[in-house]
Amino acid sequence: MKLMVIGLGSMGKRRIRLIQRIRPDVSLCGVDSREDRRQAASRDFGIVCYTNPKEAVRKEAEKGEAVSAALVCSSPLSHAGLINQCLEGNLHVFTEINLVRDGYRENMALAREKGCKLFLSSTPVYRAEMRKMKEVLTKEGRGKAVSYTYHVGQYLPDWHPWEQYHDFFAADKRTNGCREILAIELPWMVKVFGKITEIHAFKGNMTDLEIDYPDNYFIYLVHEGGSHGVFAVDVVCREAVRHMEIYNEYIYMDWNGTPDSLRKKNLETKELEKVLEREDYERQKEYSAFVNEYAYINELEAFFQYLEKDVEPDYLFEDDWEILKRVEQIEEGRG
Repeated sequence: MKLMVIGLGSMGKRRIRLIQRIRPDVSLCGVDSREDRRQAASRDFGIVCYTNPKEAVRKEAEKGEAVSAALVCSSPLSHAGLINQCLEGNLHVFTEINLVRDGYRENMALAREKGCKLFLSSTPVYRAEMRKMKEVLTKEGRGKAVSYTYHVGQYLPDWHPWEQYHDFFAADKRTNGCREILAIELPWMVKVFGKITEIHAFKGNMTDLEIDYPDNYFIYLVHEGGSHGVFAVDVVCREAVRHMEIYNEYIYMDWNGTPDSLRKKNLETKELEKVLEREDYERQKEYSAFVNEYAYINELEAFFQYLEKDVEPDYLFEDDWEILKRVEQIEEGRG
């Protein structure tokens, strides 16, 4: 199998590194318009790199190695056109989070017409913590509605400390940092707590960052089945924070964003006990402890299962269409 990785920034490099680790039988090539990134990927991973997808597909075919799928790991606003180009070339597509609905209808229809598979990244959906939350809430929470508080925040300049915050997509109003947090977190929250039926959002600015979008949101969410909670999102907090508390009269759980921090209260001993032991994963030092490699591995394994065994992934473009509509609703302040 020959895969083409388009975009050799931080996410493209992560995908290459993990594929080489879990599927050494898979052959890879890279694509990026920047020469420095192409040189770095060739040096670090031993792969051939090209300036654009068409060149990569043509030259790999000339070598007798037809590209069968592409991983789109470039900045979000470039995704729609690249996905379309790959589908037109009869390639299956894995895409990182898109953040906007550009080209969704057209690309979903084109994938069906071409018989190609579309896989959309939603990494938290593949984390053990989220699946365990759902299991515990169903069994020990007696399947009843719960309340929760959840805060996710980190100062925007600390997201990519190796570059200026103006220089990557989270500074763009259409793909801004708060929108990215919402688009990452809401999919798994819907799977755990149920579809969203009601939203009340409050937004504002409290920093001197040179951005043209709100830097913080307080959002009240109501879910199908009666669960509800407050979700605080920001690009302000000087400590990277991911903290959640979940409760009803039968259960209390809290989580600090890492596999071994998910805890529930033992109602007999009155002690907080770990629900999961730390999973075997590695973390890149540039990122916070919340960025766990094992979830990216699980997601890539799901992609290969989809390609090779037609096992439908846990998150689809159709799901993301609905989530992004909710994100737009939050940004526009509609209830």
